[in-house]
Amino acid sequence: QVSPGLRTPLLPVWLCSILGRHSVLFSTDSQLLSHWKAERVFHLYFYSGQQEQTQTAHLTIDTHSHHWEEAPSEDPCSSGKRCPALEMTIRTKWAGATVRWNGTYSFF
Repeated sequence: QVSPGLRTPLLPVWLCSILGRHSVLFSTDSQLLSHWKAERVFHLYFYSGQQEQTQTAHLTIDTHSHHWEEAPSEDPCSSGKRCPALEMTIRTKWAGATVRWNGTYSFF
């Protein structure tokens, strides 16, 4: 029998399969589960277990500014460049969101 804590987690957790590798995307903000206003600007943490990842990546998600509005030189998804798979995965839930890696190399 599954524990109620596993059926309804206290914090938002997403298990991801990105490029055939399993990883975890999570937040420490419980408001993200129940309060739509918390989805304006929030933080997510990403852990993949890859050798290249030495620490959990801290990402800032902004759902009201869009990645295509940034200067072309700053946009990692501009024409001619590939967008990181993790950003594309995040945008399946928050379409058009801007993802800031906060100094972490976008290894995924």
